[in-house]
Amino acid sequence: MSLDLDFVRSQFPALGGEWAYMDNAGGSQVLARVADRVSDYLLTSNVQTGASYAPSQRSLERVSASRGAFARFMNCDPGEIVEGASTTILIRFLSEAMTGRLQPGDEIVLTNVDHEANIGPWLKHEARGVKIKWWRCNPETFELDLADLRALMSERTKLVCVTHASNILGTINPIAEIADIAHAAGAELVVDAVAYAPHRAIDVRALGADYYVFSVYKVFGPHHAVMYGRRDKLESLDNIYHYFFDKSRVPHKLEPGNINYECAWGSIGAVEYVEELGTRSGASAGRSAIEAGFAGIAEQERVVTARLMEFLTSRNSVRVIGRTSTALEDRVSTVSFTVGQDSSKRVVEGADKAMVGIRYGDFYARRLVEEHGLLPQDGVVRVSMIHYNTVEEVDRLIAALEPAL
Repeated sequence: MSLDLDFVRSQFPALGGEWAYMDNAGGSQVLARVADRVSDYLLTSNVQTGASYAPSQRSLERVSASRGAFARFMNCDPGEIVEGASTTILIRFLSEAMTGRLQPGDEIVLTNVDHEANIGPWLKHEARGVKIKWWRCNPETFELDLADLRALMSERTKLVCVTHASNILGTINPIAEIADIAHAAGAELVVDAVAYAPHRAIDVRALGADYYVFSVYKVFGPHHAVMYGRRDKLESLDNIYHYFFDKSRVPHKLEPGNINYECAWGSIGAVEYVEELGTRSGASAGRSAIEAGFAGIAEQERVVTARLMEFLTSRNSVRVIGRTSTALEDRVSTVSFTVGQDSSKRVVEGADKAMVGIRYGDFYARRLVEEHGLLPQDGVVRVSMIHYNTVEEVDRLIAALEPAL
């Protein structure tokens, strides 16, 4: 399936300007329909939910509709959707809610390729006697070996925490296989999907993850985030809200202070946009449209990634950090590289002058950058494209990068 790029780009007002946006792993541009929804909520239904009067009931219906939309998006039940401000805060809430279940001597497996959002909250349990085990990537290939994970597992392992796609490497990790390994040992799996969610359809049932989290502002929406948790798993977590919320009060016991109502309502626009991409290709509405929409998204991203990768791998001075394959099953369209021992900052500044937005640094995956000696050269150069980027924009980036390589 090929996307109608004229239609796609018309949905994002910011794309009508002079800049080419290729820093999308930091945050995508926002759909007009999302902004319209946020405005509509604030101007027509901005009251607290839960009262008996009609505007409050309408507000509740809108917030509930967001759970239904993300249930379609991830193939789960609305009651399994927890919402919050960001992936970072949702994982912190999840970690706090697991305090009663993690005892001294229990083990948590973390990776050194994850964003710190899926590392820092779990490290706090060390002070309570929980043991941290590190699943480290190969220092040459940056790959996580499943055999290494199997060797780390024991009867005391309670959690495996891993990213679905690295926000630096772009590598897609085999979540279903990781889930099987975790579950065989009696452990649960927490997946950070921030760098995956804008690029592929998500099916949490097929993946087998127990908890699966991503930020909507990376998926064409507002600063908002969503976490799936298996219903029985959510019910067994500690209540982190008011004392009079019992443990069965899911998902609200995990949403202290209430969620952002206007962002919840606005976020539905991102789901409906992907569905529209699918129905425009002939798919029926609902889940099948989401899958078809992402099929088109993935193919467009494969095309632009291949164009960039062909250029980068033709330069002897360039080291691609991670896989050079552009096959759909191998990676998303986030590509990082270094240029010899040169400063990555200097490389990026050349693109700035051409009004192409890319970025350098560690992207909060600091452990990956530190442990592999990349920090002294200002980290890596990262080009993070999504489906609204075009081959012409990639060629514009290449022209800007070429003098520095």
